[in-house]
Order: sequence, then structure tokens, then C-alpha cells
Amino acid sequence: MKLKLFVIVLLSVSLASATPRVPQTQYPDTPAAHQFAAWLEVFNSGDRAKMLEFLQKNQPDRAGDIDGEIGFRRMTGGFVFKKAEESTATHFSGVVKERESDTFARFAIDVEAAEPHHITKFDLNQIPIPAEFALPRMSQDPALAALRVEIEKQVAADHFAGAVLVAKDGKPVFTGAYGLADRDKKSPNRLDTQFRIGSMNKMFTAVSVLQLAQAGKIKLTDPLGKYLTDYPNKDLASKVTIHHLLTHTGGTGDFFGPEFDKHRLELRTLQDYVKLYGQRGVEFEPGSKWAYSNYGFLLLGVLIEKVSGQSYYDYVAEHVYKPAGMTLTASLPEDQAVAGRSVGYTRFREQPGPGDSAAPAPDAWLPNTDTLPYRGTSAGGGYSTVEDLLRFANAIQNHKLLDAEHTELLTTGKVETGGGGKYGYGFGERSFGGMHCFGHGGGAPGMNGDLEICPQAGFVVAVLANLDPPAAQRVSDFVLNRLPEK
Repeated sequence: MKLKLFVIVLLSVSLASATPRVPQTQYPDTPAAHQFAAWLEVFNSGDRAKMLEFLQKNQPDRAGDIDGEIGFRRMTGGFVFKKAEESTATHFSGVVKERESDTFARFAIDVEAAEPHHITKFDLNQIPIPAEFALPRMSQDPALAALRVEIEKQVAADHFAGAVLVAKDGKPVFTGAYGLADRDKKSPNRLDTQFRIGSMNKMFTAVSVLQLAQAGKIKLTDPLGKYLTDYPNKDLASKVTIHHLLTHTGGTGDFFGPEFDKHRLELRTLQDYVKLYGQRGVEFEPGSKWAYSNYGFLLLGVLIEKVSGQSYYDYVAEHVYKPAGMTLTASLPEDQAVAGRSVGYTRFREQPGPGDSAAPAPDAWLPNTDTLPYRGTSAGGGYSTVEDLLRFANAIQNHKLLDAEHTELLTTGKVETGGGGKYGYGFGERSFGGMHCFGHGGGAPGMNGDLEICPQAGFVVAVLANLDPPAAQRVSDFVLNRLPEK
């Protein structure tokens, strides 16, 4: 089982207003609460056999994805129960916190009324830090000192390897590189090490599209088919607008999955993806909801090529990287050597089968080579450095890439994404307490990154890692939850 997306998509539950509230930190004496407590104990143990036995007994439909459960346990490090919220005999909800990070989540569990009280529904959704558990803000120097201690702890536990940069008013106030870029060669990570950035280059794609809009070459309200007149699925082309694609509201779906695995190394150009997936229709009425869509951003790259007359790669190099001063950001194919590019290491892979004694230990870090596409696309991929990401952030804020009007249009949240955040055009918008930031993360096997631009506070945080998520995200969130808000 391969985890292609490091997003735990869990549907929220509708709770009747008549459900009694239980604002307490101890478990109620109910079947639903007992089942939750039992699950939490087994999940936190990290014991594969115990987790599988629990699921087989209590929620058999989830037992078939035990690898996913183990991967989720590895990502979170387990949870601490913080408080109960709503409780009946068959329903229990409340709040938990990741043991190894500042991340909070709301859980909701439903069980059958009759013994043995099988679990019928179990949801877990990330939420902003509740006000009652808010972290105290620090002044800048103590916050950065705490960050250094936290990173060293993560490195010692082999949970982080990468580079970290914090800037104030455009200039670095904290930099550091940790761990190994290549574990076989013992090459250390450096500030100028190039890390694969996953979905972070959706920001570059969105900037490119807004540049074309600013130049009057496209209208964001136009349907895709106005520009891609030969797009295979005419219904999609006529219904999905550029605005829908930029905001993940077009219903255009993903391209990761069995078909991608089968053709991974054959997909060499953006048009190759269209040939493989272009007959598909929309998954829901465009504009009716938000659903993260890698294929939607792939189509934005095709749009850029059509309107500009350049390849996607040439366009972003000339119109984004060059004016921003980004000299170490690109998307060369994986079969071309890049001297400063780190090796990505992953634990997300198929578990060894029975009797497979030659398989590596489940917790061993292995190169992510056999998961990588041939080349990064407008939806994700490529590589950058933390210093280049700061240059990009400064260029955005100093209007070197877009005028003030289109910069605001680019970075302002337009649709709720859950967990307290909003999505603009290729940029997510969220708050860390009272600190408002915009940016984008990226994650896939052996890579994780985050860029957060916080204009009112004057901070930019860039973290890149050559390990699985949430290696970089955990570090980024840690410092943003502690830096001063002004």
C-alpha cells in the first residue's frame, strides 16, 4: 500500500443540538467513550499486531488498511486526550493533541447500541489550537531559541533532516541545516541544498496565471475551454473556470493512483497527463465545494503553455524565478543530475509480506526514487532551497511579480478548506493564534516543505525536509505558534 497523498481526509459528523455537552477531561462511562479510550491506547502503542487485532474486532472495514493506520500513527506520533465535548451511549466527541507537535484535532466516534458496540463511524479532523489551550507567545529571541531546541530534539529522534529559515522584515534572523542530504555518501544538508518541494510550486503556477490575467491575456471567470479548445472532455472544458481550478473547486480530481503508478515514467510532458486523464468528467458540480485537485493545477500549466506560447518550465523560469532572484529552483527531470539536490527518504511503502526476511525493517528510511514522477509539473514537484523561497516571498510582498491588486487577489482566501483555513489562488490562508499568514506546503514520500508569509508580523518561515511529512510542517508550526504577533 502506497500513501500518495499525505492528507487525512475524514468527513465531519453532523451532531444534533440536543446532544448533551460534557466539558470534562475524563472519559464518560459510556460504550462510545470506552471504545474511543481503547482505540487511543492501542493506536498510541504503535504495535501493528495490536492495532490490527483491535480493528478486526471493532471496525473490520478499516482493518484492510492497516498500513494506512500505521502510517498515520507514524505521522502523528500518537495523541493525548485533552477534553470531552459531547457524549451519549453511542456517540462521543472531543479534542486530542498530537503527542509530538502542537497539532490539535476533533474526534467523533459512533458505536452500535448492542454489545460488543462495534464502531460504525470514526472521524478525526485537524482544528486550530483551541483558545483554552493557546500557547503563550514569546519575544523573537526566546522563540528562536526554543525553535533551535525543538529542531535538535527532532533531529536526535531522526524525525527531521533539512533546512530552516526564519526572516523578519525580509532578512534572515534564523538559519540552520540539519541531517544528511545523502545517507549513503554521508553528505550533510546545507542552506543551499535543493529539496523536492511537492505541491509548493502550485504557488509558482498560480503567480504565472495571475500574471497572464494582469496582462489581459486571460479572464479568471472564463471557462477552460475558451483557451483549450481541443480539450477532450467538452463538458469539463465548458463548466470549469480558471477561478475554479485556482481554488480547487472545479471537481477535476487527482491523477495519483493506479493509472499514475502504471504510467509514472511515461508521463513526461503536461500533454501526456491530458492524454491519459483528459476524457474524465467532473466529480461534482464546479463551484459547489472545495476538493484538493492536483489535476486541476496540471491543467493550469497546460493553460499557461497555450496562452504564453512557452513551455510551462520556460515560463516560470523567465517570469517567476528570474525576477525573484531564485537561482536554485527548477524542475529538471529526475534522470538529469542536479549536484545540490538531496535524496528523499521515506518510510511510507508497502509492508514486507509473510516470510519476506530480506525486506527492510518497517521503520527503515529508504530512498523515495521509485515513487517520483519523471518530472515535476505545474501541480507539484521540482525543487528549491529555503533561501530561494525567501526570495520568492520577498518578491511577492514587494510586488516584483504582480501588482498590488493581483497580489491581494492571489493570496486572499476564497473558500473554506476545513481546519480553520481558506484557500486563495495557489496560496492557503490561515492564522496561528492572532498571526495571519499565507503560503503553501508540500508533501509526498520522502519530501515535505512549508512556506508561510505573515505580512502584519513581518515574518517569513521556510522549512524544507528530505523526509516524510510532517517533518517540515511540524517545525514550521512550532515557531509560528510562538513568534510575537507584531
